[in-house]
Amino acid sequence: MCGIAGIVAVDKLRDDAPMRAVRMRDIITHRGPDDAGLHWDDAAALAHRRLSIVDLSTGQQPLSNEDGSIWVTFNGEIYNHASIRSELEAHGHRYRTKSDTETIVHAYEQWGDACVERFRGMFAFALWDAPRKRLLLVRDRLGIKPLYWTRTREALLFASEIKAILASDLVQAEPNYDVLPEVLSTRYTSGSDTLFKGIHKLLPGHLLVFERGEITIRQYWDLPQREDQPSAVSHQRSAISHDVVPRFRELLEESVRLRLMSDVPLGMFLSGGIDSSAIAAIMARMIDRPLQTFSVAFKDRAFNELEYAREVARAIRADSHEIVIDDRDFFGALPKLVWHEDEPIAHTSSVPLYFVSKLAREHVTVVLTGEGSDELLAGYGKYPRVAFNWRAGTVYERVMPPALRRSIAQGVVPRLPRRLARYATRSFLAMDRSPEAMFFDNFASIRLADQRRLLAPGLRDLATRRNAYGPSVGYFNMPTGTSTLLDRLLYADIKTYLVELLMKQDQMSMATSIESRVPFLDHKLVEYAAALPDEWKLQGWTTKRVLREAMKGLLPESILSRPKMGFPVPFAGWTRGAWNGVVREVLLDRRSRERGLIDPMAVDRLLRDHRTGRTDGGDRLWTLLNLELWHRTFIDHEGVQTLPHADTVAEVGSAAAA
Repeated sequence: MCGIAGIVAVDKLRDDAPMRAVRMRDIITHRGPDDAGLHWDDAAALAHRRLSIVDLSTGQQPLSNEDGSIWVTFNGEIYNHASIRSELEAHGHRYRTKSDTETIVHAYEQWGDACVERFRGMFAFALWDAPRKRLLLVRDRLGIKPLYWTRTREALLFASEIKAILASDLVQAEPNYDVLPEVLSTRYTSGSDTLFKGIHKLLPGHLLVFERGEITIRQYWDLPQREDQPSAVSHQRSAISHDVVPRFRELLEESVRLRLMSDVPLGMFLSGGIDSSAIAAIMARMIDRPLQTFSVAFKDRAFNELEYAREVARAIRADSHEIVIDDRDFFGALPKLVWHEDEPIAHTSSVPLYFVSKLAREHVTVVLTGEGSDELLAGYGKYPRVAFNWRAGTVYERVMPPALRRSIAQGVVPRLPRRLARYATRSFLAMDRSPEAMFFDNFASIRLADQRRLLAPGLRDLATRRNAYGPSVGYFNMPTGTSTLLDRLLYADIKTYLVELLMKQDQMSMATSIESRVPFLDHKLVEYAAALPDEWKLQGWTTKRVLREAMKGLLPESILSRPKMGFPVPFAGWTRGAWNGVVREVLLDRRSRERGLIDPMAVDRLLRDHRTGRTDGGDRLWTLLNLELWHRTFIDHEGVQTLPHADTVAEVGSAAAA
């Protein structure tokens, strides 16, 4: 795991470009504290920060081919590099190192841009073909590793993190409010745009070529659709196929084995859920020493699931390590983590992930995680709920006249008892049968109706379905042929929600200089799982059926039958109590009001209603708080912020009231 950055000129590199590339490189030192490198010529400057994992003595970057005509700066791991190396050496290529990085250079020499199709792993790299004045940027198939870029009049800039591009001082930090409705609703951007104007993500499974001042972007991999499934697995469309479970387990075990490639100690993030427990159980059988596991929880017993992790650790005879955090830890770290994330933090679980990464770094340099299984195998509770709503909504629209449906939605549902109304408003009784309503707005952090209340008057018109959910609906509509509703939901989540989770995983682990690997997202396993019939993923209300079947005998029954819990964070409870005043101070102070994004009266009402329990405003407050901290950190150029402690705010408030 490393950090990459660079500047490639349209014509000739500015004299100060190497110095700027060094600034870009060193602001992401946390991604690679072990070493730093720089290569430049008359048209390109490539920079690298290294976290040493493989080939500790000779794997320095940027790295070139034999004659210095091809250079690469690389972040990630190519797990099958040894087999590719043998093939390349048979073609006459000569290696100077044992690193997977050098395989990228020689593979490009041999196969050109198509080399990426041979790589099995997680990667983001920039390859400079000096004789052709040609830059190639590549991001792995699922988006495990990040890569950002921007274009100025004179050059193209790229980096592992947005802050590195800003550190060049060739680009100014400006907000991109075109994506504001999407950020407020889904918590992220699904397309190539970011919240910074003019700075883009290279999408997963894509490559970018910059040559003679022209940019070309193309997709080199996509999740297979039903009619495009490899013939080797197409016969498994029958729900009763005797070889599905052993084949799935075989591929998962192979993926774990590949991800043990390392010259430094490895461990495992263990939550006690089936995903991380499955990887831990497989991993424990493959190493010759007790597995090191790392778990995190909150002091509040309702948000502490350590006993499940302990049960798994005992079952696999692991050496377990735990950290317990509280509200002071959470809010104390939050502003710094907004800086690490570059954009508003999507999920509260990012904060405990940072703390468990920090714990792991005291013992190991590489961890495996259970990320990706839910999107691959329909692990979230929303999938059966959505399927029920979609089917029931079909019948409901057929038998109920539109006028009566409107009457029920507007007149009956709001008058139901509070708990019943909460469910009814998120069902077919109150929503139209559309992807935007049922699949996206229904699970939004700030739903469109709330955005129109909370945003300043001049911005309310931005809160449209198209602006908030256009990219997500585009992904939902992409599968064709025999694709089922579940296929479409999983495809959309893999292309959107999962990518954001992977960025959380990358940035929170890299903040502590630790590499995280995701065995569930080996592309061969992903392609196999995509081909499985729905019944192997979601059977009634049972999620991840094939994984549960594959882990029988390896994991305790209590773990196999445990429902999905996610990672609960008591943010809503904290902000009903002492921390309500802190959030109020951030969201309603002079800077926030003058920014003109929110309606102060509406936000004040949200804070009061949340505090009294009249409504659960936790998600909305979290998103607004992060958006404001992001503005102060990057747009106002104030750097990492500091939040006052809740006790201090409470004392000031009491004194003012007196």
